[in-house]
Amino acid sequence: MGRILIDLPDTQIEELAAIAEAEHRSRAAVIRDAVKTYISQRNLGLGADVFGLWKDKKIDGVEYQLERRSEW
Repeated sequence: MGRILIDLPDTQIEELAAIAEAEHRSRAAVIRDAVKTYISQRNLGLGADVFGLWKDKKIDGVEYQLERRSEW
């Protein structure tokens, strides 16, 4: 596990400490969860640009899949 150093405003540090105390967890654990949540929310958009690419195909997706697998 790597370490990073960040600067936060005092108000955020106080709020972070309150959350950590209320949840009986360390501030580091709360920050790790916050970063994990942030990253997962950002990744929701990945791949969104490929949805709908199959709509103009002349063959059903399942048919195509079965056809390809029959070649194995």
